[in-house]
Amino acid sequence: MKEAPKTALKILEIIKGASKVCVVGHIRPDGDCIGSQLALTLALESQGMEVMCWNQDPAPAKLKFMDTKGRFQPPSSGHQFDLVIAVDAASYDRLGEVAAFIQDRQKLINIDHHPSNTRYGDINWIASASASSGEMVYQLIQAAKWPLTKEIANCLFTAISTDTGSFQYPSTSQATFVTAGHLVEKGANLGMICDEVYQSYSLSRVRLLKRVYNQFKLTENNQIAYLWLKKSDYAKTGATRADTEGLIDHIRAIEPVLVACLFEELEPGVTRISLRSKHPQVDVDTIARQFGGGGHKAASGARIEGKPMTVQRRLITVLRKAIRNQL
Repeated sequence: MKEAPKTALKILEIIKGASKVCVVGHIRPDGDCIGSQLALTLALESQGMEVMCWNQDPAPAKLKFMDTKGRFQPPSSGHQFDLVIAVDAASYDRLGEVAAFIQDRQKLINIDHHPSNTRYGDINWIASASASSGEMVYQLIQAAKWPLTKEIANCLFTAISTDTGSFQYPSTSQATFVTAGHLVEKGANLGMICDEVYQSYSLSRVRLLKRVYNQFKLTENNQIAYLWLKKSDYAKTGATRADTEGLIDHIRAIEPVLVACLFEELEPGVTRISLRSKHPQVDVDTIARQFGGGGHKAASGARIEGKPMTVQRRLITVLRKAIRNQL
């Protein structure tokens, strides 16, 4: 096992002195966020701590299999914490409504792998070379010599698999495969995880996917693919925002496409963008930061205020420039 960094060891020293802990993550949690939160919660509970696992939003239906005992909960008032640990949240704002419920704490630890992390914790462990926050939680558990149970292994394998595009993204390293292999050795159930995450879609999601294929557009010699999801799309398909996870990958996979963009209407005057890049020199993290967001070189996002078509024109202009500068 790779030696844990000094910051991780410092975090373990702080954890040893805590008895009541809250583990939090970002709004609209994905597999990495949920898996990391739950794995860390289970590991801390194994050490006799009282642990709460809070998120503003519920887990999507296809990821609820990780939460066998209902630990993943919305926040509630009236709690004091020795320690709050945020995982996979690049900024304090990304904690959403949870932030208001964790003010009464002694320390805040920030564990994340996003290069855009704003280092909002009292202690910040930011490892942008890690393919997922799940890898970091695994490293912490190993350094602490806490039990790596089958339930924890399932959570961490799901975290790593989902944030690497099932081990397809360039961020996947040799260490990622070594970690995943050890998790399988410790009992991660690949058959169940793959069935739940990748092969169990709701009918409403399939209806939404049909609209994706009918409505996406191409520009810049078919090198940019983009798509709008509007409230009417949800109303007509019966889908929810949880059904949008991974939809962008369907247009990203088109052979000539170098960058895919999903525009999502959140409310009047506010658009959420998701970006995916297949070109190593087209860094969508840098592009998202221009709009107040961030993420990774190959996957990032932002929320942008303004009229929808103005937002679209601004972003497509930046994407075109990025592609032309690299080709």
